[in-house]
Amino acid sequence: MDLPTIWFILWGVLWAVYFMLDGFDLGAGSLLSVLGKSEAERRMIYRTMEPLWDGNEVWLVTAGGVTFAAFPTTYAVMFSGLYSALMFILFALILRGVSFAFRGAVDDRRWRGLWDFCLMGGSFLPALLFGVAFANIFKGLPLDEHGVYQGSLFTLLNPYGLSGGLMFLLLFLVHGALWLAVKTTGSLRERALEMAKRLWAVLLVAAVIFLLASRRVTNLYDNYLAHPILFAIPLITVAALIAMRVWMAKGEGWQAWFASATTIVSATLFGVVGLYPNLLPSSLDPAWSLTIYNSASSPLTLKIMLGVALTFVPLVIAYQTWVHFLFKGRVKEADLGYEESY
Repeated sequence: MDLPTIWFILWGVLWAVYFMLDGFDLGAGSLLSVLGKSEAERRMIYRTMEPLWDGNEVWLVTAGGVTFAAFPTTYAVMFSGLYSALMFILFALILRGVSFAFRGAVDDRRWRGLWDFCLMGGSFLPALLFGVAFANIFKGLPLDEHGVYQGSLFTLLNPYGLSGGLMFLLLFLVHGALWLAVKTTGSLRERALEMAKRLWAVLLVAAVIFLLASRRVTNLYDNYLAHPILFAIPLITVAALIAMRVWMAKGEGWQAWFASATTIVSATLFGVVGLYPNLLPSSLDPAWSLTIYNSASSPLTLKIMLGVALTFVPLVIAYQTWVHFLFKGRVKEADLGYEESY
């Protein structure tokens, strides 16, 4: 296996891990006012996310850093061609982050409502736009022979891109609702589990539509048809999606959450594997596509960065495992008396 392929695998895994971890934050934040019927319940929702959200976004920084270090040409084209969409995501994540710190700074209902809105918008918009961006990458971007994006933000808002955005959003909403179901108690937990069940049915329809559309408007299935063993990935996705609903029906929150996590990871890898060896396919001419070979760094850079990644990624995993273990308990209303924020 050559170095560009190794880095492509690492790139895909990092995105999958990010979507799995930050996905429940984005989903829970989007559902704040839907599930939080009282001030205490909204504070409980904040409390389930606050110790973890910034650590989860480390994986976003890592995925972006890997793109920059291993595939700099792809990084440059992506952040110029998709500039508007990525800036919307960035500003939304900034507003989402500061809402945790600012919400409790003033004891005023309108002030708290403002930052609740920022948390919801800052969670909803990235969940949607990440899906739109990746769906358009799967479909192919209008890149010319110089790697210049021949389109605008509205070019991305095509039916297939929006279907990808809707599927990502629903994946995260279900993931977030299940997170609240396993991290809270009482009526909030019951509503979260019921919401996850209702959203699951919509997710199933959206997933079927997206898979059928992918067969029609993308080349994602070419690698699978050439190597049928790869169909194990979408089969795992389907099995995890079904298992999620089975565990929900049994009221087994953690099992359902892990099934949801598996669904997100395998769904992301389905697209990544289908892309290989492309990173940014060109819809204008396949010869103008950016691949892991024509956009990779030098072999020396890839070797050095691989050593760095193998050193520090396990440290990040160990740290996040410890944090999740430290905050593994459910959030109860009695715990809110010890909070100084929100």
